[in-house]
Amino acid sequence: MRILVLNWRDLTHPAAGGAEVYTEQVLRRWVAAGHEVTLFAAAVNGRPVAEIVDGYRVVRAGNRFTVYREAKRWWNRYGRGRFDVVIDETNTVPFLAHKWVDDGAKTIALVHQTCEEIWHHNAPPGVAHLGRHLLEPSWLRRLSGSPILAVSDSTRDALTRFGAHDVTVVPEGYEPPATLPQVAKESTPTAVFCGRMVSYKRPWDVIGAVRLARQEIPDLRLWMIGGGPMLDRLRAAAPEGVEFLGRVSEEEKHERMARAHVHLATSVREGWGLVVTEAAALGTSTIAYDVPGLRDSTRAADGVVTAPTPEAMASRIVELLPGLTTAATAPMPFGGAKSWDEVAAAVLDAVRMHARVPGALATVTELRRAA
Repeated sequence: MRILVLNWRDLTHPAAGGAEVYTEQVLRRWVAAGHEVTLFAAAVNGRPVAEIVDGYRVVRAGNRFTVYREAKRWWNRYGRGRFDVVIDETNTVPFLAHKWVDDGAKTIALVHQTCEEIWHHNAPPGVAHLGRHLLEPSWLRRLSGSPILAVSDSTRDALTRFGAHDVTVVPEGYEPPATLPQVAKESTPTAVFCGRMVSYKRPWDVIGAVRLARQEIPDLRLWMIGGGPMLDRLRAAAPEGVEFLGRVSEEEKHERMARAHVHLATSVREGWGLVVTEAAALGTSTIAYDVPGLRDSTRAADGVVTAPTPEAMASRIVELLPGLTTAATAPMPFGGAKSWDEVAAAVLDAVRMHARVPGALATVTELRRAA
């Protein structure tokens, strides 16, 4: 197949995150299996307008606001007639490719998560209200005219609320460390949080929950791993028992997560919550807020979800931590996610099904052999 993927970022973008890792892992496997793939994304300082990355072509133009317009312009000049399928990878703002791809190519959207409550954490009040109640609902209602792939049941359910009626859930992917840390659990009860210190991750809720839990478990410690704009302010106000490590190497992150007795997650919402999968692969259970995305990954990894308040989380910490400090948790290599070979095969099969492109469906074995 000849596949065009639209995403406002590629993996070289400074703001690249989990969605871009997902894209890169899938696309390079598709290319290895013989497909012709192009990724259109926003321009990145110091990177060429076009280059080959892991076998697929990356074309860059525009910025985070104009990339949508530039994608349509590029299609009209160079794309028409060259692709079988166009994948609209939506990060809050869709490209709405199904409105302007007019040459017979099939369009399908890929959505990791909706924004919704996150607007109020990432934008000024007026903009947040406009985004949550007018802009995003309008974008998603218009997107509902296209078949959609979603990476979790929670994302599918959110899209359905906005009018989508043709949503297929595809798996989230994860690649566990090649060598798991060979470390023992801490002798002192220890919790860990791993994520950016940003408002929608609610790191202050983790701190509040641990502060309350310390009333029953006085020697409880908390490791806060991750950088971000709130780091200095949180570190300056850290109560007893809380240590901020900032951004650390992957090796140290894995070791700390493996040594901790419990991982805590408090985001407003996620597409999946890959850090929960990561903790499970390292043998550490999660207590997470019962919110979209986190509930999917936490339940899949045999963790525990709780009402989204520090008080509720503290209660679960007090209830569960004694057992977690005396019993080792067996690592779950993929923690409820799938290998990238399986993800690439599942997404390709879903694309072919919706696009009705001729040819046998991909198999995990075929993609693994090609990679």
